[in-house]
Formats: sequence, structure tokens, C-alpha cells
Amino acid sequence: MTKIGFIGLGRMGRPMASNLQRKGFSLIVYDIAADAVDALVALGASAASDAAQVAAQCEVIFTMLPASADVEATVLGAHGLLAHSRPDSVIVDMSTIDPRSTDRMAEQARAGGVEFVDAPVGRLASHADRGECLFMVGATDGAFARIRPMLEAMGTTIHHCGAVGAGMRTKLVNNYLAVVSCQLNAEALALSQSFGLSLEKTLEVIHGTTATNGQLKIAWPAKVLAGDIEPGFAIDLAHKDLTLIIGAANDNKVPVPVAAAAREAYSLARATSYGRKDFSSMVDVLCEVAGIEKPRLAAGNH
Repeated sequence: MTKIGFIGLGRMGRPMASNLQRKGFSLIVYDIAADAVDALVALGASAASDAAQVAAQCEVIFTMLPASADVEATVLGAHGLLAHSRPDSVIVDMSTIDPRSTDRMAEQARAGGVEFVDAPVGRLASHADRGECLFMVGATDGAFARIRPMLEAMGTTIHHCGAVGAGMRTKLVNNYLAVVSCQLNAEALALSQSFGLSLEKTLEVIHGTTATNGQLKIAWPAKVLAGDIEPGFAIDLAHKDLTLIIGAANDNKVPVPVAAAAREAYSLARATSYGRKDFSSMVDVLCEVAGIEKPRLAAGNH
């Protein structure tokens, strides 16, 4: 049986690895948080002491880490994956990072006879819990075929977006719209609250026109509008992604003034106590600043 490595057992990585283990894959896991490792061991996974040990034992290795620097250290470091990987192994990075980091790691992996794949994740932590992730994959056809059964164990929707790097760049385009939509929704609903309008009637009108969007129609009723602002996707991460988006756009000489303005709004939220709250709570930030009531749907309407 193919040995699978999984590095990074945070809010997204842990349920994804758990789904792999539950669905019959042989898993070796590593994380700096011992309790996260223990939870996977309890499901039947084996624990590794570091990334090098994962690389030495596994043919396919998934990483799900917070930022570009974390992924590069794990993949390119002296005690990292490339230095200890088996020939013809596959490294699959599912983090959301700078595409230039993806390109650097892919180039060095090719030089060492290792396949590198970028497969960032769409949807939220709650989807990861249920094995309903969406993957945007940048890979050769051969690498994509090798990892597809594992992606199917963690998700329901898999897009092969093109060569290595295409998955990460697709993720930035997707998250641009998702994160900026939250800011637009926040401003619109704060304005509605200031007018004293019925939240239910306002949403009914919006959802009947082209003004609606997936965040407001699908995500928000289950999160901030229901009073739940615990992170499915945190404001800190939304700010990080906007920073990546602006950097990538600048590299390609594409002006993104709306992204720049939205990032500063998220910067304001991070300066309060909201950085680790769900990004739908941007509306609560604005309502607190304006001194108006936060929008909440009545029980049974969300």
C-alpha cells in the first residue's frame, strides 16, 4: 500500500488527514502541535518526528501550512522534504501561498526527480470536516492521476487547472472575489442596519436580484447572521490572501484597487479583537465602529 505523508494538522489539515485515514489510506503525520498528531494516531495513523522522517517513508506527501515561509522551510530546508524524499515521490502543497514560492519549489523538485503539485483548497473548514473540499490542482497529467484517489477521499470537487502553479493562481482569483464580497456585504448590511430596515426583507430583495452573491446567500446565514463568528475562514487569513493577491497582481502589472481598499478594511479589523474571527464578522466590525446593532436573523430564518 502507498504510504501517504501529511504535514500540517491545523483547522483544515486535521479533518482532511482524518478523512484520508478513515477511508483506508496508510498515513504518516507530522505537526508541531502534539495534540493534533495524537488525534490522528488515535484514528490509526503513524506519527513522524519531523518532515525528514515523513519524506523518507512516504511516496506521496501532502502539506497544509499557514504561509509561504512555512511551506518553503518544510520543502526546501536542510531537514525538509526534498533533501530526504524518495525518487519519483510526489509532494502536494495544499496551502495558499505566493505563486512565486510554488514556482521555486516546483523547479527544485524537478531538478531532484520529484514531482511537485499545487492543490489549494476551496470551501471552508466545515466542508473539510465532511470531506467536501474543492481542489484547484496544478500538476502534470501523471502526477494528477496518482493523487486523484487521495483528493477524492478529502473532497467532492476536483479541478485540474493546468500545469504546476495554475492551481495556486486559480485560488487567488477565487479568493479575490470571495474575500472582497465579504467586505461589500459588510458595508451593505451595515448601511441597511443604520437605515433601520428589516434584515429578512433586505436579504429577500437582494437575493432576487443580480446583487446577490454566494457569501451572502449561502455562507453568511450559517455564520455571522446566525451569531456564529468562530472561524471557518479567519479575518487574519483573508488579509493574508489579499496581500498575496495584490503582490501577484503587481508582478503581472494588473491594477487591483478594490483589493487594496479591501485589504485596508481587513487591516482595521485585525487591529481590533476580530483577527481570529470568521471573515463574515467584518459586518460586526463596521457595526461596532458605527455604533449600530449587528445584523442577526431570527431563529428559524438561517
